[in-house]
Amino acid sequence: MSDIIQLLPDSVANQIAAGEVIQRPASVIKELVENSIDAGATSINVVCTDSGRTSIQVVDNGKGMSETDARLSFERHATSKIRKADDLFNLHTMGFRGEALASIAAVAQVTLKTRLEGDDVGTQLFIAGSRFVSQEPCSCPVGSNFLIENLFYNVPVRRKFLKSNATELNNIIAAFERIVLVNPNVAFTLYNNQNELYNLKAGSLRQRIVDVFGKKINQHLLTLDIDTTMCKINGFVGKPESARKRGARQFFFVNGRYMKHPYFHKAVMSAYERLIPEGDQVPYFVYFTVKPEDIDVNIHPTKTEIKFENEPTIWQILAAAVKDAVGMFKDVTAIEFDTEGLPEIPALGDGDDEVKAPKLQYNSSYNPFNEPSPRRQDAVPQQWEKLYDGLGGGSTHQPSLFSSAGGGVVKSKASAVPADGILQSRRFAQPEVPDEAPEDNVQEEAQESPIEEKSPVHYQYKGQYIMTAVKSGLMIIDQHRAHTRILYERYLAQTADRKAYSQKLLFPETVQFSTTEDTTMRAILPELEAIGFEIAQQQDGTYTINSVPAGLDGLNYVTLVQDLVATAADKPASATDDICHAVALELARSAAVTYGQVLTNAEMENIVNDLFACSNFNYTPDGKRVLTLLRQTEMERLLG
Repeated sequence: MSDIIQLLPDSVANQIAAGEVIQRPASVIKELVENSIDAGATSINVVCTDSGRTSIQVVDNGKGMSETDARLSFERHATSKIRKADDLFNLHTMGFRGEALASIAAVAQVTLKTRLEGDDVGTQLFIAGSRFVSQEPCSCPVGSNFLIENLFYNVPVRRKFLKSNATELNNIIAAFERIVLVNPNVAFTLYNNQNELYNLKAGSLRQRIVDVFGKKINQHLLTLDIDTTMCKINGFVGKPESARKRGARQFFFVNGRYMKHPYFHKAVMSAYERLIPEGDQVPYFVYFTVKPEDIDVNIHPTKTEIKFENEPTIWQILAAAVKDAVGMFKDVTAIEFDTEGLPEIPALGDGDDEVKAPKLQYNSSYNPFNEPSPRRQDAVPQQWEKLYDGLGGGSTHQPSLFSSAGGGVVKSKASAVPADGILQSRRFAQPEVPDEAPEDNVQEEAQESPIEEKSPVHYQYKGQYIMTAVKSGLMIIDQHRAHTRILYERYLAQTADRKAYSQKLLFPETVQFSTTEDTTMRAILPELEAIGFEIAQQQDGTYTINSVPAGLDGLNYVTLVQDLVATAADKPASATDDICHAVALELARSAAVTYGQVLTNAEMENIVNDLFACSNFNYTPDGKRVLTLLRQTEMERLLG
């Protein structure tokens, strides 16, 4: 039998490696910008066309490369960062594997212009699909200029599975933010289709955070700074009032490298227990400085997962540092005693005039009993019997709640309750039974009603459940989930019909978004306007909320819009229906009655009736149970 195992060609091996390192245009930008930082650049410019599909250009003012280094840099495992295996545990640079440029050149057309500081001319290379095409001298500034064109041009399947331009742009911005937040001393710019997205000047860490995410975040940051023999932790954490359900800015960095660490995330959130609602998230920007030999970076292809040698100890240090920062903030008194520039108010008793009590003036000789009293009229008017003429045939009998003949029973218009206690989704269009209808017809209609002989009186249990009596037992309805289902279908109908009722705000609210959120906001703005919002776009990612949908009284409209944008950001930009459903669901959750809210009997009656008018009244839009039925036979069995 002949041998069947053979070495793969370098071009195939490079494409396999590119599948791990280069997943999308954002991966190309990450690798190239990190190389520029390792080269000592102080200014890095990133220019994209069609969100990186057509071209990506990264220009820096770093050290540059010689003619030989420029050619060798595109070979697999060619690097200047390490020399031996022990260097993997003593890393001081972002890159070290020597795979990035080779992987990029395997799936794209690459043009490189670079020059060292002492050279008169630079070098220009052109490589396509791992094939070296040409190399020649050129005139260029000091540093490197990478131009990546037609990404995945030779791998059509990979190019086909790229997302929409809006989604890929969001991925580019996310990768860009992770790099700029850890390098505040470097100036960055980012362009897409000749539109400037970021223009960041070199400055302090706090200023860089404000430049990236807006000025409003500055007032919510608490300083974090602790230095131990094991590690140094600095950065910022958010105040408890900055907590959000979605879209919180949460970043971990170690030795200048972004990382994901769920274990350390729990340490940060443990400091906010009982300070924020359960499920909410606070922003944080935490920077670790540890010895390179105490971490292992080489455990993930994208280097976003890092293993620490002393994770439990660092967890305790981080949790204590965050608790200390939050505790110092909570201890600060809210009363300000700084009176500089304020008008002076004299203290009581400083003047010479004695303060006297006011005197009352009255007539001491006045006696009300000396005046004649007016003539009193009879309490019962004459001919009072005429007031009740025509009412002699009336009856004062009060019907019982559940009479045998159906009297005094409220009929509903939905489908019947089956034996298993789960109500089936059905639009009900049965006409109401008139009072003068025969008893036989009433019983026939009652068999087709959704909640047979529903009681007109409801009971609210602990501000959370609506309990109502039906013929087959006791129905228990979750008031928040029921109202969420009602509002969800109402908002979806308004979006489809483009008809909604708006309520003008007396004082318009202003909300500011980052570059990533601004892209999502522009995409969902038509859906928000269809629901009833009136939002005017300003500049620099700022929007003014002029009107909101009717019925949203008492909500924080800025937080509501931020949550809507964060929810829509998780959906594909091309899936308009998914975005509409996500917006309608988030809006319904926010506007629905909350747990603990006391409801009148009329309000509970409306919720029950509107719930059974929904297309699916058994479950919420996200699949949670809305109601259950405790049958009378089961109650009798429980009570023996």
